[in-house]
Amino acid sequence: MATISLCMIVKNEEKILARCLDSLEGIYDEAIIVDTGSSDKTKEIALEYTDKVYDFEWIDDFSAARNFAMSKATCDYIYMADADEVLDEANRVRFMLMKKALFDDIEIVQMKYVNQLSHSTVYNFDNEYRAKLFKRVRNFTFVDPIHEIVRTDPIVYDSEIEIIHMPESLHSSRDIKTFEKAIKKDGVLSQRLIPMYAKELLLCGTMEDFENALEYFEGVYINSDGVTEDNLKVVYIMLAKIYMERMDAKGLMTFALKEMIGESSSEICHILGQFYEKSGDYSEAAMWYYNACYETKPYLAVKYDKILPLEGLIRVSNKLENASDEAYFKEELEKILLAKESE
Repeated sequence: MATISLCMIVKNEEKILARCLDSLEGIYDEAIIVDTGSSDKTKEIALEYTDKVYDFEWIDDFSAARNFAMSKATCDYIYMADADEVLDEANRVRFMLMKKALFDDIEIVQMKYVNQLSHSTVYNFDNEYRAKLFKRVRNFTFVDPIHEIVRTDPIVYDSEIEIIHMPESLHSSRDIKTFEKAIKKDGVLSQRLIPMYAKELLLCGTMEDFENALEYFEGVYINSDGVTEDNLKVVYIMLAKIYMERMDAKGLMTFALKEMIGESSSEICHILGQFYEKSGDYSEAAMWYYNACYETKPYLAVKYDKILPLEGLIRVSNKLENASDEAYFKEELEKILLAKESE
């Protein structure tokens, strides 16, 4: 049977760490817990479960901390967990059965990450596969009977194990600051991180966050070599959003119109609705919120698919003293929220 090293990085997780570790009891063969600067009882709780508790000076780099944790592992496989994850009993059983039957050539096991949309995360799926279990030492082999070549693609197994995401609080403020520090340090973000930074800002950004992001997104727009078309659309949305927050009509329209070339998004229509609502033009705001809700699809964040536009329609219908529309949109929103709760 394969052996598993549980690797975690933690900071101030005293409320939820034991919950996570208890749910993994019997699954891991060793636990490596790396503390990045807790000021509560996180380390004391960790030491109740393992003597392999290490300090790591936080350098605003999650990869560096995770790599340090993995460097301490000694088992066949590494399971990387966060403190806000929980396995219920049914999935504990699935995990144990998989561990007993795990073929030696499987290098990565993906598990379903669920309960995402309940916490305004940057992820757009309530149930998505993530690589969670990794073979610690990879053995390279040749393939093909002639013109042989070393197999470089990992063998990945998609399991039916569901990991329940149950955070005590949102980490958006921390994550936005981490993005800002990465930009200040390196001047760039990877193509994968550009939309994730944008989603964090769209869902949870403050005016200060938008102001801090302006120079970065303007820089990406001006120096767009190597930027994908998809990410250029992200940049247009974010610059339109920032200029809307500034109530800068010229800047807003410049980037809103660029974004609208081709297929427009719910986000840009919603941003225009916000601008007109803030301007006191509630009829125009209602039109754009309606377009965001019923005529377009979200490009970055699924909350712009109905929920946020309906909230806007409710507000402006109230300002327009249109009681029937306000009641209708409230009913529509309640139906959607109830449907999501029952999923």
